[in-house]
Amino acid sequence: MYPHKADVFQAIADPTRRAILVLLAAQSLTINALADNFNISRPAVSKHVKVLQESGLITIEDLGRERHCSLQAAGFNEVKQWLEFFEGFWKGKLKQLEKLLQQRHEG
Repeated sequence: MYPHKADVFQAIADPTRRAILVLLAAQSLTINALADNFNISRPAVSKHVKVLQESGLITIEDLGRERHCSLQAAGFNEVKQWLEFFEGFWKGKLKQLEKLLQQRHEG
């Protein structure tokens, strides 16, 4: 397992890296196959892939001469926990708003 050196939130802040994650959600792909989807060089795609790997969001498996990239579900736990925290916050606020609107409608 790769030691997590990169911050997961910095990794997903970049639109190219988010697009790579979307592609990998459908299937595992080689770096060359990923690069075919972007108007940037293969080395640039490789750098993005490295950040995603270092943040724990993807794994890379060497199969022969090719490197296959796959999503790593556990890497998304930090993002999930952060979103769940704020989901609870917003649910409470929306409940308060619902009560207020209901009181105004009734009164």
